Amino acid sequence: MERGMSSQASSGSLYEVFLNFRGVDTRHGFTDFLYHGMVGAGILVFRDSESLHVGEEIGVELLQAIENSKIYIPIFSANYVSSCWCLRELAYMVKCTLKSNGNKEILPIFLDVEPVDVKLKTNFSNLQQMLCSEAESWQKALIAVGKIKGWNLKKDESQVDLIQSVIEAVLVKLNVRYKNVTEHLVGVDDRVEAIIKMLDVEFDGVKFLMIHGMGGVGKTTLTKVVFNRLSSRFQGCNFLSDVRESSERHGLVHLQKQLLSKFLDRCYVDQISEVDHGIDMIKRVLNNKKVLIVLDDVDENKQLKNLAEKGNWFGSGSRIIITTRYKSVLMIDGEATSEGPIKCANVLTYEVQKWNFAMLLSFSVGMPSGETLHPMIMSTFQKSCLHFGKASFSS
Repeated sequence: MERGMSSQASSGSLYEVFLNFRGVDTRHGFTDFLYHGMVGAGILVFRDSESLHVGEEIGVELLQAIENSKIYIPIFSANYVSSCWCLRELAYMVKCTLKSNGNKEILPIFLDVEPVDVKLKTNFSNLQQMLCSEAESWQKALIAVGKIKGWNLKKDESQVDLIQSVIEAVLVKLNVRYKNVTEHLVGVDDRVEAIIKMLDVEFDGVKFLMIHGMGGVGKTTLTKVVFNRLSSRFQGCNFLSDVRESSERHGLVHLQKQLLSKFLDRCYVDQISEVDHGIDMIKRVLNNKKVLIVLDDVDENKQLKNLAEKGNWFGSGSRIIITTRYKSVLMIDGEATSEGPIKCANVLTYEVQKWNFAMLLSFSVGMPSGETLHPMIMSTFQKSCLHFGKASFSS
């Protein structure tokens, strides 16, 4: 089912974004492009239809759609305030935001108008004379939203760039880039800080970082924490899990499609039929974007060769993180950069060492209530305890 929802969707659905707009101004233009862009990015977005505008009160379906949404995007156009419906929705969006304890947010877009545009004031003045009972709440809503920093599009500016900026901001707000990790992990902070320092996101060049070590030492968990910390600093992100298994089960073309799925609509991704086409698509789509990409559990050179062979495949400032058990997949020693499958980039390596008993004991004894060791670290600790004559260790 399509992620975006128009008004025929079930009224009980949970939405991520609610679009509020003047239909005659933008429905078949800017709003339509924004809606489909969000759908392509996997965002669950609600836009109403004129058929819902029956009577003078907002219907139950619209009320539920507003209440269930996390982000509200009012699109202010020249004739926006001449619509009672737009203003009713806006007032209710402000009301829901104020009582949400910070869980809802309004992100306004101004299409060739300013928050204090004279035309808006004039039109609103006419509405005040017509509908005095609601005018005060509408005015308060307009003033409140007018103070929020949003996007301002002039006639001679690119709608495509603004829409992309809106989508990227919404994705960050929704945290859809974030990977789930065990809460209150103990003993990873120093490692995470070391990795972030190596990645140096302020550096404009492209960097590759290989995180290597034996199985079960926490490479993926560390990388997820780093990914969560840094993802908002990039134009686009993708965490490609279980590369080894996906390569064995589904092949390299499937992996290429997975990689591009965060940056392209599925209709374009599905056109990839063989690896050379996939390589060309990756270079065309990503060479002008600052991206953060994780290739997790890589075990063969051919996977890198077909997913991220060269630094010039990616835009300035991009970071490519590879986790692997085998340092040899890069065919490099230390920080060499010209050998192996990865070329024209700054290649770094970070080894995740196996935890020893003394380290584990220092982290576990006196640990605050509610904090936990990583499951693989716990397993190592249990084995160490048995080795030292401890009967068991309960988590």
